[in-house]
Order: sequence, then structure tokens, then C-alpha cells
Amino acid sequence: MRPALPLFFTIALSLAAALPAAAQQAEAKEAARNANCQPGKLDVLKQVTGRMAETVYKVTCTGQKAADGKEVFVVIQCRDRICVAM
Repeated sequence: MRPALPLFFTIALSLAAALPAAAQQAEAKEAARNANCQPGKLDVLKQVTGRMAETVYKVTCTGQKAADGKEVFVVIQCRDRICVAM
């Protein structure tokens, strides 16, 4: 029974560490919607860890094309759970 306990805590900690990233992606998509972009694919352009953690996302807008046929996207900067379009 004892060997299972450390394994349980390891799995629990890894899941807890993944939750803020998922929450931040949701916030980034909401910021894209506020910038008149229906969010599609989400790519990480820059990620800084530490005390002043920051993530910059490239959010591809679905259903929109530029005049030259290229994809339309917005760049979103997130610090904690506050995301703004750049």
C-alpha cells in the first residue's frame, strides 16, 4: 500500500500543474473573442516562467481570410489569468 501513495501524489501534482495552463488558454480565447476573432488553433509563441510568468499566444481566427488569402490571427499576451490582445 505504501508504494502507491507516492505515485498517487505524483499524479495529483502533475494534474494540478496542468490546470492553470488550461485555464489560461480559455482566457486567451476569450480575449480573442473580444478582439472580434472567432478562436481556432492556439499556438504558444513565447512562454516565460518564474515570478513574472507570461505566455504569448497566436490565435488563428476561424472563418476569416485576408484579401491575399492568408490566415487572420491575433496575438494575445497573458500574465496570470489576465489576457489582452496585442
